[in-house]
Amino acid sequence: MIVSTKGRYALRVMVHFATKGAGNYIPLKEIAEAENISQKYLESIMTVLSKAGFVDAVHGKGGGYRLNREPKDYTVGSILKLTEGNLAAVSCTSQGPAACSRSTCCQTKPMWDRLDAMIDSFFEGITLADLLEESKNNKK
Repeated sequence: MIVSTKGRYALRVMVHFATKGAGNYIPLKEIAEAENISQKYLESIMTVLSKAGFVDAVHGKGGGYRLNREPKDYTVGSILKLTEGNLAAVSCTSQGPAACSRSTCCQTKPMWDRLDAMIDSFFEGITLADLLEESKNNKK
């Protein structure tokens, strides 16, 4: 599994929001500069996050984006799954059109399924609040 820049940047942006706290909307330009992400690329990421209800968006003067929940209510897994589609370690465990035609007879598939479950459990077990706390502890 390789997490794309879209997934990594979305996670960085969500951590940025969590760091800034609730309340004020942060303009896209400010986020792009703070995170060193192209504003154009960031627009596409923010559209995905906004449509999924992960952030609130206000357009126009004084507008921007903000979290609409507490950092403890966002898991890294939910953010990565939203932006990546899935966190499958290998394509043969994917669902839908990418699913492997040998999945019913493959002797290695159960191993890959267990790995996928471990990855999912790992990322679902980490919240934005956890990342903030870990970062704070590492700065001591």
